Amino acid sequence: MLFSRAAGILLHPTSLPSPGGIGDMGPDAFRFIQWLADAGMKIWQVLPLGPTGYGDSPYQCFSAFAGNPLLIHVPDHARAQVGHDVAPESATESAHVCDFGAVIPAKRARLDAWLATMPLDEAVHRFVREQASWLPDYALFMALKDAHHGASWTSWERGAAQRDPEALRTWRETLRPNIERCYKEQYVFFEQFQSLRTACTAHDIQLMGDVPIYVAHDSADVWANRSLFALNDDGTLFVQAGVPPDYFSETGQLWGNPLYDWEAMSNEGYRWWIERMRASLAMFDVVRLDHFRGFEAFWEVPAADTTAVNGRWVPGPGAALFTALTAALGPMPIVAENLGLITPEVEALREDFGYPGMAILQFAFNDPASEFLPHRYARELVVYTGTHDNDTTVGWWHSSGADDSTRAPEDVEQEQAFARTYLNFDGHEIHWAMMRAAFASVANTALVPLQDVLGLGSDTRMNLPGRQSGNWSFRFTWDQLSASLTARVRELADTYDR
Repeated sequence: MLFSRAAGILLHPTSLPSPGGIGDMGPDAFRFIQWLADAGMKIWQVLPLGPTGYGDSPYQCFSAFAGNPLLIHVPDHARAQVGHDVAPESATESAHVCDFGAVIPAKRARLDAWLATMPLDEAVHRFVREQASWLPDYALFMALKDAHHGASWTSWERGAAQRDPEALRTWRETLRPNIERCYKEQYVFFEQFQSLRTACTAHDIQLMGDVPIYVAHDSADVWANRSLFALNDDGTLFVQAGVPPDYFSETGQLWGNPLYDWEAMSNEGYRWWIERMRASLAMFDVVRLDHFRGFEAFWEVPAADTTAVNGRWVPGPGAALFTALTAALGPMPIVAENLGLITPEVEALREDFGYPGMAILQFAFNDPASEFLPHRYARELVVYTGTHDNDTTVGWWHSSGADDSTRAPEDVEQEQAFARTYLNFDGHEIHWAMMRAAFASVANTALVPLQDVLGLGSDTRMNLPGRQSGNWSFRFTWDQLSASLTARVRELADTYDR
């Protein structure tokens, strides 16, 4: 049992109303922890916290181990007392949307100026030694990326791309200032994050993280561990990850991530995965393991394809990986994201290791036999109104289906008719009807995106799978979390013993 009957909120830190145009780990994060406690919530779920690249997706990071510098709170941003809204710093900043294009250079400049005043002292050196399995490679990777004007590592100078020892030695000396800046940056990130986690513990809030199954091709992980991935000799993709046609796309989803060479992983005793999970469990009380289905069998797509239609299922590591992880780390507090085309073999793997699965209420009403209907839930389950990939509940209810999924208009009509009957819903405040159904269910854990608590529409959804831009930008403002709304959330949690 991961949680003893609890409810929580899904909110990525970038969505906090911090100054500087993007949420961070400063006073607004601590204020949000207090709000969670006031609202009777016991879990704060975040998306992956790694450094993001093209498209700003937290599922395409430059490292599976590093922290995102955009989330660092730079002290000179604290221009207002905690408890009061902070106005945007410039005309390019919005209180409701994170404009990454405007935010990134401005935040980077302020952060670098602050880091320049910090000494590379023994505390930082100790941190580097403690993170020696990944940090030196990551810092060199990011310095090399800057030196090559942001280009992907496969197009770098050959010695750097191929990790020639002599070339890397020369590059380390040349790029030493940038490498040391990265050391300080990561030290500060993890210091601030630890303060945040301490505050969560003090308020009886559990932090829930998210571990994507795949890593980005343009990442320190792939560059430093090429033998563990299915790549061509020059480091380019041989095959790529994705999923077959599904609810979101008639041509499937093409993710573009490299696939693991699971035989090579096995030959190393799954060392890289053990270190990855060790790092995640050191940060979070529990982790959601994304695309659990891919560990039993994964969708392999030729690298040159532009859709995921022509992929094929290939066996994954299955129980061997989780046996190795458990042997190294002990029983792990994992929630398995078991959505999509799930086979009996996938469910058997999940159940053998005792990982709770997930249910999405927005997917419950398209079939009276759906396993996502609350009366079919098991106690060891995490129920969501929707996830970061779904529309908001209000947006889902008012959608025709044609613009965000493969649902036909007649399917939407049938779905809504069944939902009205099942939820005893009168057409008023669908988000509260869905939250009540989730909280009232026997599932031990109920999680709700903050957009659903606020009753917001499609313009605030976090991600639309397949959309190349405009994702991940939602931000809330403190005036939206009124005292009456907080009390209403608390009442719902108390009523259903959450």
